[in-house]
Amino acid sequence: MIGLISATAAGAAACERLAAAWPDRTRVYAPPGVRDVREAVERAFAECGQLVCFLATGATVRLVAPLLRDKSGDPGVVCVDEAQRFAVALLGGHAGGANTLAHQVADALPGCTAVVTTATDAADVPGLDTLGWPVEGAVAAVSRALLDGAPVALRADARWPLPALPPNVAEDAAREPAADAVLHLTDRTDVPSSPTSAVLRPPSLTVGVGASKGVPEEEVLGLVEGALEGAGLSVRSVAELATVEAKAAEPGLLAAAGTLGVPLRAYPAGALAQVAVPNPSQAPREAVGTPSVAEAAALYAAGGGELLVPKRKSAPQGRAAMATAAVARRAPRGRLAVVGLGPGARDLLTPRAREELRRASVLVGLDQYVEQVRDLLRPGTRVLESGLGAEEERARTAVARAREGHAVALIGSGDAGVYAMASPALAEASRDIDVVGVPGVTAALAASALLGAPLGHDHASVSLSDLHTPWEVIERRVRALAEADIVVTFYNPRSRGRDWQLPKALGILAEHRDAGTPVGVVRSATRADERTTLTTLGALDPATVDMMTVVTVGNTATREIAGRMVTPRGYRWQS
Repeated sequence: MIGLISATAAGAAACERLAAAWPDRTRVYAPPGVRDVREAVERAFAECGQLVCFLATGATVRLVAPLLRDKSGDPGVVCVDEAQRFAVALLGGHAGGANTLAHQVADALPGCTAVVTTATDAADVPGLDTLGWPVEGAVAAVSRALLDGAPVALRADARWPLPALPPNVAEDAAREPAADAVLHLTDRTDVPSSPTSAVLRPPSLTVGVGASKGVPEEEVLGLVEGALEGAGLSVRSVAELATVEAKAAEPGLLAAAGTLGVPLRAYPAGALAQVAVPNPSQAPREAVGTPSVAEAAALYAAGGGELLVPKRKSAPQGRAAMATAAVARRAPRGRLAVVGLGPGARDLLTPRAREELRRASVLVGLDQYVEQVRDLLRPGTRVLESGLGAEEERARTAVARAREGHAVALIGSGDAGVYAMASPALAEASRDIDVVGVPGVTAALAASALLGAPLGHDHASVSLSDLHTPWEVIERRVRALAEADIVVTFYNPRSRGRDWQLPKALGILAEHRDAGTPVGVVRSATRADERTTLTTLGALDPATVDMMTVVTVGNTATREIAGRMVTPRGYRWQS
């Protein structure tokens, strides 16, 4: 929850604006609920994970200073000035999320700019405490080495999909002490500590647990922690507790998972019964339908990984054991984000697309699209670019890099799933990598916004390129759309080597629509050389169209109104 605090009328109005924008995330601390600003800050500090204070920075510092306890537990605090020109991340930039919140506040308040002074953010270097994984050791010393450009060795047990790290970070397979600082990436606890080393804990471990009815939380926790400690494994690398569906609601298991801060996931007995385990037993088969719970659940959750700790039982004093546990290690999975960049204008690149570009350590794309976003990439991002006609090669390259364990962004214009890179990439990808799709504004949508509202009713998009689709198939689709009276947007309408397909398609539509049917022609939508023309089916000159153009042909109800192309939401214009 975000606590909103103000002391003036202008601040109160801004609080209301944020409360309206984020109704499920915010709570306004104001009279009659609180007597004064000090009480508001104190209550919000105790009750919320983040604060936005519409106060002077000095006043905010004095109010929160007596409340500070611990960097990892204090809420993030953002301070906004009276004129709402700046949103300053004052406290808890990373741990409290204040840096991200400052940008969100700035986006929500017109004319406001986020001010972030955290060194790693200012230098565009990923903070070790922003990667979503627990981090231990000399975090400040390693971060300082990252910022100073000093040699930093990355010593990882396996490759995980990290964001791009700066060029001064190198994988140190030989583990020779030549670096000024060392960043370990491991789930093991036998890592040598030093004043210049830190440890990132990846979510690599799955713990399978079986339990009798009424098992105490303490018994489960003691068993799990003992199993991990005995194997030299960090509890902070546990990704989940896994069990059989029959135990999904067992209070002791749920409580133990909550204490560990991980989910309890339950799997069908039939699925667990298919997992080969070293220690099957008749007792669980009779009780829950599978010869193994702990070992089978750990391996199943790990995707068939390595069993590190075989089944072991709890050892309570004076009674029989009520819990079993086993530990498996799952292999890292690479990550492929297929990102749509939109039609070209920077302000139509979605925030999620920006996040994925910054999360990637490898970027794959058409050279001209790479140039659009090169300034958004983190230092150290590996860029693999190629020219027109190499779509399938780019798709194979992106999937291959993801399979190596990298965080990959494969970019395309518009929406990557519409006549773009998602199809060839997903045809290559299998279940061994994680795939994320990031939607973008398509050329048809960008053109529609410029033309008016031509897509107000049923509409379809057709590519007129017959390089991969036979013309007979394209013609059959265009004819069906013409007969169905559906608005059509033509992609790839005309090139130097393909100059007859557009006239042919327009001729098919003309068999069912009169010559006065509105037609919108948009070239380079939202780019600097954008050109928009509203004409008719009878007057359109195909020679004015090229591959940078989309052509939208209205249906029999589409009209030109005040210079705009409009298709009614109903089949008939309403009186």
